[in-house]
Amino acid sequence: MLGLCLGNLLVSETYENIPGQSKITFLLQAIRNTAAAEEARQMAAVLLRRLLSSAFEEVYPALSPDDQTSIKSGLLLIIQLETQSSMRKKICDIVAELARNLIDEDGNNQWPEVLKFLFDSVSSQNVGLREAALHIFWNFPGIFGNQQQHYLEVIKRMLVQCMQDQEHPSIKTLSARAAAAFVLANEHNLPLLKHFADLLPGILQAVNDSCYQNDDSVLKSLVEIADSVPKYLRPHLEPTLQLSLKLCADASLSNMQRQLALEVIVTLSETAAAMLRRHTNIVAQAIPQMLAMMVDLEEDEDWANADELEDDDFDSNAVAGESALDRMACGLGGKLVLPMIKEHIMQMLQNPDWKYRHAGLMALSAIGEGCHQQMEGILNEIVNFVLLFLQDPHPRVRYAACNAIGQMATDFAPGFQKKFHEKVIAALLQTMEDQGNQRVQAHAAAALINFTEDCTKLVLEQVVTSIASVADTAEEKFVPYYDLFMPSLKHIVENAVQKELRLLRGKTIECISLIGLAVGKEKFMQDASDVMQLLLKTQTDFSDLEDDDPQISYMISAWARMCKILGKEFQQYLPVVMGPLMKTASIKPEVALLDTQDMENMSDDDGWEFVNLGDQQSFGIKTAGLEEKATACQMLVCYAKELKEGFVEYTEQVVKLMVPLLKFYFHDDILLTNSTSMPLLLECARVRGPEYLTQMWHFMCDALIKAIGTEPDSDVLSEIMHSFAKCIEVMGDGCLNNEHFEELGGILKGKLEEHFKNQELRQVKRQDEDYDEQVEESLQDEDDSDVYILTKVSDILHSIFSSYKEKVLPWFERLLPLIVNLICPHRPWPDRQWGLCIFDDIVEHCSPSSFKYAEYFLRPMLQSICDNSPEVRQAAAYGVGVMAQFGGDSYRPFCTEALPLLVRVIQSPDAKTKENVNATENCISAVGKIMKFKPDCVNVEEVLPHWLSWLPLHEDKEEAVHTFNYLCDLIESNNPVVLGPNNSNLPRIFGIIADGEIHEAIKHEDPCTKRLANVVRQVQTSGGLWTECVSQLNADQQAAIQELLNSA
Repeated sequence: MLGLCLGNLLVSETYENIPGQSKITFLLQAIRNTAAAEEARQMAAVLLRRLLSSAFEEVYPALSPDDQTSIKSGLLLIIQLETQSSMRKKICDIVAELARNLIDEDGNNQWPEVLKFLFDSVSSQNVGLREAALHIFWNFPGIFGNQQQHYLEVIKRMLVQCMQDQEHPSIKTLSARAAAAFVLANEHNLPLLKHFADLLPGILQAVNDSCYQNDDSVLKSLVEIADSVPKYLRPHLEPTLQLSLKLCADASLSNMQRQLALEVIVTLSETAAAMLRRHTNIVAQAIPQMLAMMVDLEEDEDWANADELEDDDFDSNAVAGESALDRMACGLGGKLVLPMIKEHIMQMLQNPDWKYRHAGLMALSAIGEGCHQQMEGILNEIVNFVLLFLQDPHPRVRYAACNAIGQMATDFAPGFQKKFHEKVIAALLQTMEDQGNQRVQAHAAAALINFTEDCTKLVLEQVVTSIASVADTAEEKFVPYYDLFMPSLKHIVENAVQKELRLLRGKTIECISLIGLAVGKEKFMQDASDVMQLLLKTQTDFSDLEDDDPQISYMISAWARMCKILGKEFQQYLPVVMGPLMKTASIKPEVALLDTQDMENMSDDDGWEFVNLGDQQSFGIKTAGLEEKATACQMLVCYAKELKEGFVEYTEQVVKLMVPLLKFYFHDDILLTNSTSMPLLLECARVRGPEYLTQMWHFMCDALIKAIGTEPDSDVLSEIMHSFAKCIEVMGDGCLNNEHFEELGGILKGKLEEHFKNQELRQVKRQDEDYDEQVEESLQDEDDSDVYILTKVSDILHSIFSSYKEKVLPWFERLLPLIVNLICPHRPWPDRQWGLCIFDDIVEHCSPSSFKYAEYFLRPMLQSICDNSPEVRQAAAYGVGVMAQFGGDSYRPFCTEALPLLVRVIQSPDAKTKENVNATENCISAVGKIMKFKPDCVNVEEVLPHWLSWLPLHEDKEEAVHTFNYLCDLIESNNPVVLGPNNSNLPRIFGIIADGEIHEAIKHEDPCTKRLANVVRQVQTSGGLWTECVSQLNADQQAAIQELLNSA
């Protein structure tokens, strides 16, 4: 009866109202009360542990010293008296949690008695106490605090002795788990890991023994080591891998145990690929194990026509084997994996048993991403072979063939679509007619969708989703099919109103909007009014829709597409669409901080995802609604981009939503979208005047700067930095105050220092004993990511220099040594390229004051004109051009010195090859700028004929405008060198102008186009000269001259 009352109290609101200090006393009494029901005592133990975990600082320090001592000694006493094993473990969890909180900031353990208890208990004859000591140490391996080094030998001896206990399997298992936890807790302490390396054989033995006692806890610990501390396994890697293979192959073990054993190897392929590649024999044995798992399928008579297409059993061997194969191929690379697996797959595909053919095709799907490069060369052979299986007698093999085609369409896009569209589309359309097997039909349609997602100009018609996908990619080529499909699609939206047809209706709404976008406004306008009314009706019924109604996300996307189609005309519908859109964009995800035991009680089916935070804690987030939130945010950006000032009424509420989401770390797409939105929203707000614009910027600015300082993901970070730079360009001079500059300067300094540090770390990795070409590929990827961030640092500095001019130079000087370091001769070429770009901006926007830094950059810039890297040459040549144009008199001698270097680059035999042309064109432009802005530095009459022979520029559009404007200056001033005796150079000039037009070197709206057209018209008035000029042009050039005259 007492236990029942206690249980009721614990789950009632009464418990929540008890003060924290009293809760501890009450819960301890409940735990001590052996007369109470076991369930109530265990609940009290769980609640006490949670209280110490979540509210330690609020409740424990407020207790008197006597009460604290009483609690500590009481807990240790309860462990010694407790007879129930499960209850004792829960009390050990409380002790571990309390000990964790009693380690101060300096690492002092403020509960020395618990250490004595550990030493006494681990040496006790009482098996329960030994288990308790190991359980506490496993739960909190940092319990020794700053005394750990002092006790290191004792800890090691304790663990070794316990792992050698042959009489008590539980002690052996617990000590192995504790040893693994200790290794994981000290993953960065390399000397300690080396010292404890000889514990690994004992851990491996415990893995083996415990698995055959139906306990996979030590095996899970081994997976964690493979994930976090793979190098700990190096001294005993061969036995670790052999054990994992043995367990994986043992059909007497449970599926979960076999999959965990395989997970050790697969995880190592991801975390220590170079180390594993040295053991090719293991990889060669692991691959057949994965394939054998993939054959582990059950016959299912109802499979082919199941109404509900449920997800495959994710715990099954088949799914686990396929996932493992995918990850190992990505981890180890196709160079190693493909030769090992190719023959196995070919044999499986010829097996009379459908399960082997199914597994072979699924394996082919799985390895595509990892073996991408190696499979590309034999793709034709693979595709022809896979297509045969669309005719296989077994429906599940046909399903697997559809899967392989769909996956290859994704992995090898867009080349796959270009090469194989005829044979693949025909085969999939035929498979979609498989009336007796709905799942095969559906998967053929899904494969077709995959195929068309990256396709360029294909026209198809099939089920609603396929139509949408085809229309999306076929664009205007879909126009002939428009009238065939649109009436039926409108009919579905009007009539498919039953609850079970919501998804069909949503997809049809999506399809209509995609078709409208594909065929364009002119064709779609005949139905636009009807479609808008259908959408408006659905929108007004939104209040009746459930939160998880699939139509909502389709509607949100459809409105955005309608906005793109209708342009400014869409503004009238904003009052209707913005409410539901803002509601969806404002979804707040459910989050929780849980310990490992709580997490295990929550199944993945609940839609939760977890991130391990260490110390037995995990962060959980419920992912339902996040994709819809991301889509809604993207649509808001779309409205801002398309409607510009027409969106101004909503900018304030959107900014208030978006800015806080810069700290929304749960979904990268949301972060990316929000950062993209900032400059667009500022553009929208311009129409309200400078005061309103400034207020909005102040709301954004701090959050953007903080996000640049804290965002860990490089892709998201680069987008935030780019958006910040764009915002500064929109706002201009005065948009940053002293505090902003101080914070931003510190952040940029940190990014540059991190850039150099990362380069050093990569050089260290290149000296590692496991270094190989695959490691180099990975390091190159890291380097590319680092360089991309460097480009964004350059973007931000460019926006600041262009807005603030020379008055920002004193602030810049804290970064100067780092930028100078970038352009040192020993630095990699991207460093030198972007370092020079930054100095180019200083010369362009901060001259003449820029010359005070000449000692740092001028000599490297001149030396870089002839650099081996075209990117560096381009940056140096551009720098010489802006020196001439903006630099002032101080730069004159350097312009003279640069000229022969520029000419050498221009006249090199490979100057116009694809990789060199941009650098060469910048050199040509720089020569033109020197002649135009510093004519006394060069013999213009001598250089001009050469310069004319190098024209036109057509790759670098910005520099092309400069050169054509200078050419117009020379012609308009009747320069005799340019025009030649009796205007003999005019036909050549016409050819230059025509070629520039053909290559679209200058946009028609640029004023330079009008100047060029006027030159042509002047010649047109003198009949004979005009005829002579035009007669020397080919047909394309003549057409280009006519196009120029028509456009200007």
